[in-house]
Amino acid sequence: MELFRIKKDIPFMRHALIFNVISALTFVAAVFFLLTRGLHLSVEFTGGTTMEVSYSKPADTDKIRATVSALGLEGVTTQTFGRAQDVVIRMPLPKQPAGAPKLTEKQMNDLVTAQNDKVFAALQAVDPDVVKQRTAAVGAQVGDELAHDGVMALLFVIVGVMAYLAIRFEWKYAVSAIIANLHDVVIILGFFAFFGWEFDLAVLAAVLAVLGYSVNESVVIFDRIRENFLKLRKASVTEVIDNAITSTISRTVITHGCTQMMVLSMLLFGGPTLHGFAIALTIGILFGIYSSVFVAAAIAMWLGVKREDLIKPVKEKDETDGAVV
Repeated sequence: MELFRIKKDIPFMRHALIFNVISALTFVAAVFFLLTRGLHLSVEFTGGTTMEVSYSKPADTDKIRATVSALGLEGVTTQTFGRAQDVVIRMPLPKQPAGAPKLTEKQMNDLVTAQNDKVFAALQAVDPDVVKQRTAAVGAQVGDELAHDGVMALLFVIVGVMAYLAIRFEWKYAVSAIIANLHDVVIILGFFAFFGWEFDLAVLAAVLAVLGYSVNESVVIFDRIRENFLKLRKASVTEVIDNAITSTISRTVITHGCTQMMVLSMLLFGGPTLHGFAIALTIGILFGIYSSVFVAAAIAMWLGVKREDLIKPVKEKDETDGAVV
């Protein structure tokens, strides 16, 4: 299916060096902000408490969040689950007084209980019909385990993608695709570090989704490059790549445009709960298109990809074969 067709190939690779310099500068800036500012991790990673409450009518999560945040708690998130009347509230652990000795487990539990009681009292002051269902605490150790598991998930995805591309195409394509994917991931994290947006499990899920989404775009272009090596026998490598990218632009616009419309609806109407998830996907989709064209394809070209990498040369038939002695 094509929305439009471009008859003349666009010389993308002619400007590959300029765009890759821009990519390198953006990448370095993202790394700089990650190292200097760091990520604003949510309570899933840093540890915190959760409280599940029920209302007699559909709950207003924004109002609940404002009520809890007014108590001086930072990083509060609210989300409905199951029914519109059921809400889970995530809060940070109580802060230890400055200069005080390290609290024992019992002392910390007492502080958590006092904080939960204070929060529930504030909710009851707004709506006396609210019912507390359960409370739970996520310790710092559990948060560290979640962070470790998240990093391991990213590493497994990267290794799996490299293995898949190396088997389906050739190692040069695998290396170029992974560099492009890491480029996308680091830039997403750089945006979150620069603006101080909260990084939670939903954002981590979005980053993993972007990895798969970005590599899919690269695979489409690589597959078209392989087809062009068969069809365009007299074309140079640069011309083959330019034709491959140009011929897939229509498909890229349709695929990414439809996806972005869904993500945009989450960004505009999903509320604060889905804001980080939608922002990460939006950044990933935009930079995923960019990296597939100007990073992955360009690096594959600079690594010296050639027709023989994908197409086995035809062995010339020996003239003596079949001769009668």
